Amino acid sequence: MKIAAIAASVFLAAAAPAVGVDAATPNDTARFLAGMPPSAESPLTPLTKDPAWQQHAKFFDYVFRQLEQRQLSKIRAWARTNLNASRPTVFYMFSGPDFLYADAFYSKATTYVLSGLEPIGSIPNLVKVPLRKIGGTLRNVESSLNSIVRLSFFKTKNMKSDLRAGPLNGALPILYVFLVRSGKTIHDVSLVKLDEQGAADSDSDGASDKTARGVKIVFAGGDGEAKTLYYFSTNLENEGVNGSGFLKLFCEKLAPGDSLIKSASYLLHSDNFSRVREFLLANSAVMLQDDSGIPLSDFDPKKWRLFPFGRYLPPIAIFHRKYQSKYAELFRKARPIDFGIGYRWRPNESNLLLIVKLP
Repeated sequence: MKIAAIAASVFLAAAAPAVGVDAATPNDTARFLAGMPPSAESPLTPLTKDPAWQQHAKFFDYVFRQLEQRQLSKIRAWARTNLNASRPTVFYMFSGPDFLYADAFYSKATTYVLSGLEPIGSIPNLVKVPLRKIGGTLRNVESSLNSIVRLSFFKTKNMKSDLRAGPLNGALPILYVFLVRSGKTIHDVSLVKLDEQGAADSDSDGASDKTARGVKIVFAGGDGEAKTLYYFSTNLENEGVNGSGFLKLFCEKLAPGDSLIKSASYLLHSDNFSRVREFLLANSAVMLQDDSGIPLSDFDPKKWRLFPFGRYLPPIAIFHRKYQSKYAELFRKARPIDFGIGYRWRPNESNLLLIVKLP
């Protein structure tokens, strides 16, 4: 951000009156964070005159326009051709707050279940953020989205610091941005926790226990149809899911669904993650994954049909031991894709495997 813009932001913040006490709606908050104008009556509308917000808006307009042209429009076109029989529910394990790609691949779904270790954070209330901190808050949002808009995945190390910086924290601000930048309108947001039967109840006390905690966001697309996004901050290792009820009590009630796995650090190759691997194999009608997902050897050819797309290259250096010769053999006859995805995000280097369960 230019020094002049920062200086102007500081001046405006010092001179402007305090924002009204009425809280902004979740949708107006999301639009403000995404660099999109909130509604005219929103208490956040006066802040859009701040040069810091205007610079932020121009930056996000450019970033998301480039992302749309480079990847998202191509992914949606691919999905329209190859994912015609999609299920109402999408399971996206190890996703973090990445609603962006879940929606691009599975736009027809009505319930999205995302999960990861990233903290949820509190429900954003920008009205309570001191004016002098608005510019820094917007820069933190930009920083937290840097890797996924450039590379198609979050960097876990960076997320740990980005999601704890500033007055807004956790995954919720990112989910807000991705929802409205995907053309959605947010209607309701509530923090939830699972009860003993796996129902997502209101989480008002924030008590520390083993139950999975999350956020429930009700939103709609351009057609006005109500949809639901759940994000759970939960440990997907066997020890974590055995006690949280996330898979057995909550997700199984929504099954069967479709699944997405990308940039998952090859965790599903490990015995420590056998429970979530078994859940996905048992409860997915269709799976989309790159090679960081479930090992190819786990797919019984009598139960699954495999459709390779793109190009399989050896894993990036940090995961060099996860090379799969069977993947290489399968992808010799793969159909091309015109977008990048996963750790091998550059054009003509990405692999995508469509896996369909046989009747």
